[in-house]
Amino acid sequence: MLKNKVALITGGSRGIGKAIALAMAAQGADIAVIYSGNEQAAQETADEIRAMGCRSEIYRCNVADFEEAAATVKAVMKEFGTVDILVNNAGITRDNLILMMKEQDFDEVINTNLKGAFNMIRHVSGTMLRKKTGRIINITSVSGMMGNAGQANYAAAKAGMIGLTKTTAKELASRGITCNAIAPGFVETDMAKKLGDEVLDNAKKAIPLARLGRPEDIANTAVFLATENASYITGEIIKVDGGLYI
Repeated sequence: MLKNKVALITGGSRGIGKAIALAMAAQGADIAVIYSGNEQAAQETADEIRAMGCRSEIYRCNVADFEEAAATVKAVMKEFGTVDILVNNAGITRDNLILMMKEQDFDEVINTNLKGAFNMIRHVSGTMLRKKTGRIINITSVSGMMGNAGQANYAAAKAGMIGLTKTTAKELASRGITCNAIAPGFVETDMAKKLGDEVLDNAKKAIPLARLGRPEDIANTAVFLATENASYITGEIIKVDGGLYI
């Protein structure tokens, strides 16, 4: 379904990003894996994609840096010739209660999770506009919809992504480009493990489907949004949370 397509995936070396990369490669897409620090994990992901018969290259990038994001997109364009699908998945957490949160922790989360998504959309959208087609998929969170104690920075960034998604959808729709967001709940990733067993056990009790999500659950939705099957869907926020936020 994605043969001859090129997907650029930020935070693509591990967790949800890696699952999306592998799922899109399974449908024939070539993958540009964007990572921030773990080169080995990025290379392993790229190797898995190549073993599936698709092209893949890795690019180290701080997506929060406007110029660095521009240079990375330029490098991807030089190598692959185009970008058909952009997945903004890069994200960090710096959890704490508002009264104890450091300004730096607030700024870093906003800059990576929200500004990083803007930077990539800003630099990728030009080629999509020229081709009059493209898919932009933002990975937000139910935290941005319902709030979450101890995550003022993260919830604010993810809520901002929802506004960014809707605005991007309206601005680019006339040129055949869709922009949608996926809002996961609790997903079995390294980021979730940092919350601790007690928090995750309580989360399971609050989820109607009584389990944490798997990265593949998010990846399956991302693949759908990237295909022609979703060509008439834009500006939507799709919750993949087991019913956590109904």
